[in-house]
Amino acid sequence: MHRKWLAVLFSVPLLAACGGAPGGGAVQSASARAAPDKGGTRQPYLGSVRPPARTPPPAAHVQNLPGLESVIGATPAELSRRFGDPRLDVHEGDARKLQFTGEACVLDVFLYPPAQGREPQATYVDARRASDGQDVDRAACVAALRKR
Repeated sequence: MHRKWLAVLFSVPLLAACGGAPGGGAVQSASARAAPDKGGTRQPYLGSVRPPARTPPPAAHVQNLPGLESVIGATPAELSRRFGDPRLDVHEGDARKLQFTGEACVLDVFLYPPAQGREPQATYVDARRASDGQDVDRAACVAALRKR
C-alpha cells in the first residue's frame, strides 16, 4: 500500500514537467514572435499590451484657516524668508515638507505643486508644542515663529 502512494507522489512532479503552454505549443519569446517592419527589421510583438495610463495626481486640498494667510500659498523661498532656514526639508515625489522650530512650537508646512511642473506651494500646516508634541493653535505657532 505504501509503495503505491510513494509512486503516485513521485510521479506528480514528473507529469507537471511534461506540461507545455496552452494550445500544446511551446512558449515563444517576444523576439521569436516579432514581425518584420517595412525596413526588414524585427519589432517585438506586444499584442494588446498598452502602457499604463498616466493620470495626473489629484489637486491638493488647500487648508483655509484664519491666521494662516501668510503661509498658505507660499513657496519654499518665501517660507524661508519668513521663518529662517527649515530644520527639515523632506522631498517625496512632487510633495515637500518643511519643518520650522522655535522655543514654543514646531511648524510642519506641506507643499504641493499647483500644477505639474510648477513650484510647490504651501497647502497645509500642522503645529505642535516643542516640549511635549501636543497640538497647538497653528496661527499662534506661525506668529511665534515670525517673532524670532
